[in-house]
Amino acid sequence: MTGGQEAAAGGAAPLVDRFGRVHRDLRISLTDRCSLRCTYCMPAEGVPWLAGATMLSTDEIVRVASVAVGLGVREVRLTGGEPLLRPDVVDVVRRIAALRGADGPPEVSVTTNALRLPGLAAPLADAGLARVNISVDTLDRERFARLTRRDRLPQVLAGIAAADAAGLHPVKLNAVAMRGVNDDEVVALTEFAVERGYEMRFIEQMPLDAGHTWDRTEMVTQAEILAALRTRFTLTEVPGRGAAPAERWLVDGGPATVGVIASVTAPFCGSCDRVRLTADGQLRACLFARTETDLRGLLRSGADDAALAEAFRACLAGKRAGHDIDDPGFLQPDRPMSAIGG
Repeated sequence: MTGGQEAAAGGAAPLVDRFGRVHRDLRISLTDRCSLRCTYCMPAEGVPWLAGATMLSTDEIVRVASVAVGLGVREVRLTGGEPLLRPDVVDVVRRIAALRGADGPPEVSVTTNALRLPGLAAPLADAGLARVNISVDTLDRERFARLTRRDRLPQVLAGIAAADAAGLHPVKLNAVAMRGVNDDEVVALTEFAVERGYEMRFIEQMPLDAGHTWDRTEMVTQAEILAALRTRFTLTEVPGRGAAPAERWLVDGGPATVGVIASVTAPFCGSCDRVRLTADGQLRACLFARTETDLRGLLRSGADDAALAEAFRACLAGKRAGHDIDDPGFLQPDRPMSAIGG
């Protein structure tokens, strides 16, 4: 496939599930490996990595993205693990950014821990990366080392600055709010972001840890996050959320905003437009799905683009109305977040 080639889809009808939700956002995990060991994500020794032979090649990733763009996908988010650990990540970005659908090229973004951004921000921007979401749960170096089991906060801050300098705007900072861990930094993190022109987003902790130790009582809720923010700022809700996962508020009248992704206490499943591809080629209709559609098998058995498009449709045909975290029968996905891709 050459740069700028029209994306093939085996049919131009958009990706609509049985609840009428149109899917325009594809999350692609480039690797399940990570350079940090965050306590809420995986144990200190890590988790068993996917076998190399099961991982999609760059050609396979780009082909799936091409089919998705032809089906109306407008945003491709590269995730992990830590996606910047993939050696050819700049090439992946360049090739996906060169795709063309009915609405033009997709917006390509990345979710990262920022450790490799000092050297990669400019090349990624040149390749067509539009923006970044950077995970930073604390501004305290000792706390960061305890939380991630790595003393790397200065490198993360350097990566954030590099993304800003490279024009990867808006720079969004993500923090998982955890009771007794970093909930006392909600205001400080927001001040840090506002002062530098970044957008701070807080995330309710979700049951996606490798050890299946999630406890709702330890989760800091959206209501608690907003209450903490209102001790320092005046918040004005931003209307027109659409399919975005974060609800947003103007900070002291704007233009700065702060967001909260309240997947547990205020789920937004009714407007979800996301579908996910794991690093080993499995399509997932929901972050909490317990079933997957095998695209790797199709890719490696010679399936054409029409068959891949049909697999997308079949996957979304089984998408549920919601994730049902509050249902007594809820079962956490077998895969942890690092293996699913955010």
